[in-house]
Amino acid sequence: MAKNKISDLRDHLFETIEALKDKDKPMELERARTISAVAQTIINSAKVEVDLLKAIDGTAIGSSASFFGVPDDGPDLRRPKRINGGANGHERFAS
Repeated sequence: MAKNKISDLRDHLFETIEALKDKDKPMELERARTISAVAQTIINSAKVEVDLLKAIDGTAIGSSASFFGVPDDGPDLRRPKRINGGANGHERFAS
């Protein structure tokens, strides 16, 4: 299971917002900008992983599922396999 998940990133970003709004001891802007830049890099990396999973029909989920919070015994995220020749010419999908 991945050590950090997207929910952890979300929590850190909200903590940063709260620290920026602290009137008594606000976070330095440069530090907040750095946190934002790192978070954006992580998000962009996750988007690339999602695109890869789409391209390979989700057959190699691995650490991506952990990052997004999908348990190891969670649902099969692969695309269903098409079965041609369904009733009335409609496509069917294997379960």
